[in-house]
Amino acid sequence: MCPSAVRRILAFVSAGAAAVVIAGCAGVKDQYAASADAQQRMAAEAAADTKAGASVDTQATYLKLVEQMQKEDLWFASLAHIDALEQRWGVSPESTRTRAEALRQTGQAVSAEAAYKRLLSTPLASAGYRGLGLLAGTRGNYAEAVQLLTQAQRRTPTDALLLSDLGYAQLRAGQIEDARLPLMQALQLRPDSTQAQANLALYLEVTNQRDQATALMDANRMSETTRLAVREAAQQLRAPGGLAAPIVAAASASTRGEPIVAPLALKPSRWTGAGGMRTATQTNPPASNAEAPFSPNSIPRGTP
Repeated sequence: MCPSAVRRILAFVSAGAAAVVIAGCAGVKDQYAASADAQQRMAAEAAADTKAGASVDTQATYLKLVEQMQKEDLWFASLAHIDALEQRWGVSPESTRTRAEALRQTGQAVSAEAAYKRLLSTPLASAGYRGLGLLAGTRGNYAEAVQLLTQAQRRTPTDALLLSDLGYAQLRAGQIEDARLPLMQALQLRPDSTQAQANLALYLEVTNQRDQATALMDANRMSETTRLAVREAAQQLRAPGGLAAPIVAAASASTRGEPIVAPLALKPSRWTGAGGMRTATQTNPPASNAEAPFSPNSIPRGTP
C-alpha cells in the first residue's frame, strides 16, 4: 500500500476516533446536564414542600398570635389581624371562632351570632353553641341559654368551665336543683377555677346551705368583696322576681379599692378551648388577673 493511502486511512481512523471521543464527551456532558437538572428539580420540589410546611406553620402561628391578643383583651386589634389571616389563608373554623369571639367582645352581637351559627356545621360546633348561649344569657334569656349551653356540653362533656356556665345559667333560669350536678362536676374537674368555686358557693347560698358555702369560701380564701357579692346575689335570687332581675354588686366595694364582683352578671370570655360565662371574678387573683364587673360595653379579663 502506498504511503499516501496509508496516511489517508490513518487520517480517517483518527477522525473517526476523534468523533467517537467527541460523541462520548457529549454523552457524558448530557448525562451530567440531565443529572443536574434532575437535582435542581428535586431541590425545587423539596423547597416547595418546605415552603408549604412553613406556610402551614405560619398560619398556625398567626392564629396563635390572634389568640394571644385576645387573651390580652386586644379584641379590636385582633379583628384586623383575623382579616389579614383570612385574606392570606382563607376562612377556617378556627378563624371563624376567633372572629365570633372578637365580635361578641366588641359589642357586635348580631354579627357575632351569625359567626357562631356558621360554626354549628363544623368540628367547632361546641364553640358555636357556647357563644350563642352566652349571647342569649346576655339578653337575659336564661332558658334559651340553658338549652344552647346544654348542646355545647354534650359535645364537650368534660369542659369544666362550660359546666360551670351551664350551672350558672340554670340558677338564673330558676332550675336550681338541675344546677347542682354541673356545678359539682365543674369544681371537681377544675378545683383551681375561681369561677367554679364562686358558682358553687352561690348555689349553696341559694339552697340555704350557708355553712357549706362559708366553708367553701374559707377554703379558697375568697375576698370579703366576693363573699358579699355572692351572698347578695343569692338573696336577690331567693327574692320574688329575683331570677329575672339583674344582679348588681355591692357599690361599697369600689370605694375600698377592691375588685367589684358581680356573680350573676354574664361575662363574655375569650376562647381557650375551655372558657365560658363568667359569674365571679377570681377570688384571690394575682394583681395581673384582677377583673372588673361585666357590662355590655366592658372588656373583662378572660377565664383562668
